[in-house]
Amino acid sequence: MGYRKGYYRKDGTYVQGHYANNRSKFSNKNNGCMLLVLVFIAFSSIISCSDSGDSTEITSGSSSGSSSNSSSNCPTKTCGDFKSQADAQKTFESNKKCYKNLDGDGNGKACEHLK
Repeated sequence: MGYRKGYYRKDGTYVQGHYANNRSKFSNKNNGCMLLVLVFIAFSSIISCSDSGDSTEITSGSSSGSSSNSSSNCPTKTCGDFKSQADAQKTFESNKKCYKNLDGDGNGKACEHLK
């Protein structure tokens, strides 16, 4: 909002000064922020889609024939299925891609809360 000074019209009448809303609802000053927000949302959705697509590319490109469904050959194991951390670590080391859920923080140690 800004103050508009008084002025004379072409017909000679005077218009007194007043406050006028010169900005539209979608002002050019806000378009930069909106554009950044939209780019961030698009970029984060692309990243989330590409992370889920990596596992399918690995399984489909691993080899041809009967092992093309290697993701279905992975048994579902949780830390509750093991009695000790050493057992869980041995299973994790045997196939890190298959048992990646055993290493929650990604530091290479499976089921750290077990003893």
